[in-house]
Amino acid sequence: MKDKMNPKGTISGKKVLVVGELLVDIISDQNIESLAFAAQFSTNQGGSSANLCANLKWLGVDAELVASVGNDNLGTFLINELQTVGIANTYINLSTDRQTSIVLVAKNEHTPDFIPYRSADLDIKQVDDQAIEGATIIHSTAFALSKEPARGSILTAFQKARDMGKFISIDWNFAPSIWHTDDGKVIFNEVMALAPLLKISVDDLQRFVGAPLSIEQSIEWLNSLQAEVICLTCGKDGVWYKTKSEAWKHEQALAVEKAVGVTGAGDAFWSGFLSAFIQEKSIDKCVVRALEVAKMKIEKPNPLYKIKLLTNY
Repeated sequence: MKDKMNPKGTISGKKVLVVGELLVDIISDQNIESLAFAAQFSTNQGGSSANLCANLKWLGVDAELVASVGNDNLGTFLINELQTVGIANTYINLSTDRQTSIVLVAKNEHTPDFIPYRSADLDIKQVDDQAIEGATIIHSTAFALSKEPARGSILTAFQKARDMGKFISIDWNFAPSIWHTDDGKVIFNEVMALAPLLKISVDDLQRFVGAPLSIEQSIEWLNSLQAEVICLTCGKDGVWYKTKSEAWKHEQALAVEKAVGVTGAGDAFWSGFLSAFIQEKSIDKCVVRALEVAKMKIEKPNPLYKIKLLTNY
């Protein structure tokens, strides 16, 4: 088997199909609490869905991205960035009447302040049936599900995938500033009815519920869900996780030498989890892998796919 960190090799014959946002992250160069204090920014490929897909490719997982960008220079930048890690633009729509979406992000060691300017990322078309059929897991995010027409395309793809016996994966990265007056509850329940692999952070859940929650209260709230797997990420407090047939377990976060790249750590965590899950590793091992990959991202300022690593998993 090839080095599992080599994007040109695959760790299994299985595939993850990621359907969701591909956009430009414009991130402050300095750590700041609020965008009100930003002075200089750097341009990066972004979008939780695209980040996860790129991470999976870097980890050696066969993965494809269904997304939409504008037919403009920023769209070209994003496609070129993804091609460096081996993601083809086969299922990336070039919107002729929408501009490439951007998000301003305040670099921060905690959950960052951000402002989205959305356009082309919403223009996801109907997902190709053959792409769904060829996948083992189909993944998306709350961000991508927040608006039509992307929402309808993703939900249709999810239902088709479930009917085909595929695993559904969702990062419920809920933010009120993305959903506006929609509280997301109806869509969340639709996705939960498909018994997905659910990744959600304590911060995400608090925003979704609209109230402060302790870790214990978060676990109690999640207990009623019929998900295949639930991972509740708690930052420095590690992760609480369970399967539909097992009780909650806890795994400590790994010690970080210096936190320099917190943006994208959640995507790194879930890509590590899915890279182990698709190999049919135990859930315990999936979580350990997830924490290891998250640690790598937190300690590096750049995307994981720009890191050359010799370590085998």
